Amino acid sequence: MYQYDEYDRALVRERVAQFRDQIERRLSGELSEEEFLPLRLQNGLYMQKHAYMLRVAIPYGTLSARQLRTLARIARDYDRDYGHFTTRQNIQFNWIELEQVGDILERLAEVEMHAIQTSGNCVRNITTEAFAGVAADELLDPRPLAEILRQWSTVNPEFLYLPRKFKIALCAAQEDRAAVMMHDIGLYLYRDAAGELLLRVMVGGGLGRTPILSQQIREGLPWQHLLSYVEAVLRVYNRHGRRDNKYKARIKILVKALGIEAFAQEVEAEWQQIKDGPAELTAAEYRRVAAAFVAPVYASLDDADLDYGSALARDPGFARWVSRNVRPHRVAGYAAVVLSTKPGSSSPPGDVTSAQMHAIADLAEDCGFGEIRIAHEQNLVLPDVPKADLHGLYQRALSHGLGTANIGLLTDMIVCPGGDYCALANAK
Repeated sequence: MYQYDEYDRALVRERVAQFRDQIERRLSGELSEEEFLPLRLQNGLYMQKHAYMLRVAIPYGTLSARQLRTLARIARDYDRDYGHFTTRQNIQFNWIELEQVGDILERLAEVEMHAIQTSGNCVRNITTEAFAGVAADELLDPRPLAEILRQWSTVNPEFLYLPRKFKIALCAAQEDRAAVMMHDIGLYLYRDAAGELLLRVMVGGGLGRTPILSQQIREGLPWQHLLSYVEAVLRVYNRHGRRDNKYKARIKILVKALGIEAFAQEVEAEWQQIKDGPAELTAAEYRRVAAAFVAPVYASLDDADLDYGSALARDPGFARWVSRNVRPHRVAGYAAVVLSTKPGSSSPPGDVTSAQMHAIADLAEDCGFGEIRIAHEQNLVLPDVPKADLHGLYQRALSHGLGTANIGLLTDMIVCPGGDYCALANAK
């Protein structure tokens, strides 16, 4: 997984110090709530019905065991002993005291995490599928390009005050497991007959009170123009998106109002002015970022493990769980495992206790390479599990309330915290 460089660390540390000062001025009365509002939104802090909510960024849903344990300790020490994983592969803490936010952000910074641009009218967390880098049907790992987008969009001054929030997702597999068409910009990666990496660009998707699937705006875009084309789309949206009505401010409303052809013409004209500028990506820059995503050292395993086959035959519960919660891996003898956060009425979907987070971190280290993924369905994924370890992992997952065999079923429902917390929600 990606490791912060000195620029990332400096940015996060400076932001923590800056926001500490803003919090102190709010608590002393030097800043009014109206003045504090845009400042806290830039740092992922919402005021909900009962308390502040802090949303922490998990770029493209990838976590280390160390980071997950830090989130567990934050849940225990500052919240009500749980966190809520979201459809943008982030985590929310719903019972935060304002006085504690600086300390929380300091803890996050120690493990290369932050809450920057998890709220407000800006480019939000860049997402991709939870099986990136290990999926059997994957063309290439999309995370390096997602990371390039993250670096480009973080505190980019041109796009910090958009008409409304803006969400981008990438997919590089045959099956779209990133819900690309439900995003403001969706990017499909593929290769042409000559092996060149290209992008299919979709715009205007979104859910909310007006759910709309995105439409194709560009086919065959060379990957080197990823940033400049996304920038062109954002410029057109920034220029024409409505700011008089937040319910009609998303890009999906603009695309529908203009029509996809007219919108595409605006973007093309904008792109022609910037496409050969400094935003054009080079192979050297791609290699620099991709080098951070080093594949684990996999063992040479037999794909037909005898112990695994025996467990399937003698334990019908395990066999059912494998059929629902285990996914093929690109390396023989390994599998990707989905841990369900949805055991039923005993726990709201997406909510995970601090004890469960510690247990998942242990499983990631004992049965993998210490990495965890957050899926947009609000479940957690262990991406690299030897098949020989699956039965033992299943039993441990069951003991922690994480072994429900329901992935893709009706009970694997995607939900937000709802009316229990949010004044905008119309359902609990």
